[in-house]
Amino acid sequence: MPEVPVLAAVPGQDRAVGYLALAVARPHHAYLLAGPEGGGKQQAARAFAAALLCREGGCGTCRDCRLALDDRHPNEFVVEPEGRDIHVDTVREEVWQPAYRTAPEPGRKIFLIREADRLNPAAADVLLKVLEEPPADAVLLLLSARPDELPATILSRCHVVTFQPLPERFVVDALVAEGATPERAALAARLAGGNLGRARRLATRDDALAFREVASEALSLAEEHVPGALAAAQVVTDAAAAYRKGLKADLDEELAPFLDARGRPEDAYRGAIRRIQERHHRRERRAERDYVDWVLLGISASLRDRILAAAGGGGDLLLDPGSTPTVGPIAAAARALASIEAARAALAEENNLNVRLVLESAFLEIAPVAA
Repeated sequence: MPEVPVLAAVPGQDRAVGYLALAVARPHHAYLLAGPEGGGKQQAARAFAAALLCREGGCGTCRDCRLALDDRHPNEFVVEPEGRDIHVDTVREEVWQPAYRTAPEPGRKIFLIREADRLNPAAADVLLKVLEEPPADAVLLLLSARPDELPATILSRCHVVTFQPLPERFVVDALVAEGATPERAALAARLAGGNLGRARRLATRDDALAFREVASEALSLAEEHVPGALAAAQVVTDAAAAYRKGLKADLDEELAPFLDARGRPEDAYRGAIRRIQERHHRRERRAERDYVDWVLLGISASLRDRILAAAGGGGDLLLDPGSTPTVGPIAAAARALASIEAARAALAEENNLNVRLVLESAFLEIAPVAA
């Protein structure tokens, strides 16, 4: 297998990475990276994109590699769902039109389509046109945890690269090798459910576990009384809004390489800057929902550990190995857990729901049980 340093950094997926490394020299026009969430598809896609854009074939250190690994290369076009779906206008503007234009910089154009199974029918039709008549300098990378939901016409035109689930022990060892303490690595891996990308964020960012404090406060309030349940919803929505506001610094950092000495956009990179800004705005719109889900996940973990402790389960089975769960009636904790998971499912399924009302409904289900 050829040595591709930027791909060698992707852990635990030797077969998939080896396939991509062989493809760097003469890539096919389209690939589908398929496998469970957190298995390394995102990291592998960025690394493969970097290798295809790098003049050295994926050194991992040059400007092209660094920008591609951060999704900021001018020749890289990233498509993500807006709400539940990827819409036809997004595919037309971010794939079909730039695919047949000259690249902003010399070299290939890379189109990265995340959660490709969320393409709505019209968007899938537009993408199919590009796959049927691909430009010679374009490579499309589709990512999906549910490849069976993609149209057969799209699947048949992609080389499928399969990613396997990562065991929890592997995730812990990978985080420790990257510098995390064993305790933090074990907690991050358990809370992330084996999702390496999410576990890495939980293990490395100083504020990554702050949602647990919000979860603890919200659960305590909800269990006091009905007014406490309403206050719990306020605590969660306020924390989510603060999290979204903090993302502004990320945009400034992403734009920095494309601004001149006076902080103004360089003419050659106006298209790349626009794409980064639009992607950031989409990320902002998702940020509050994502944070709310993390908080609800933290509450679910606490309730699940309570049930486990009440049933006599060992500490090694706890989602939070370092915690001491409150032992109480199993039925009450189970009803509370069901209400929280129902809220998570509702918010994941429907983008137009009022988050505050969903939270209040879930917490009110908890309050009478504790009253």
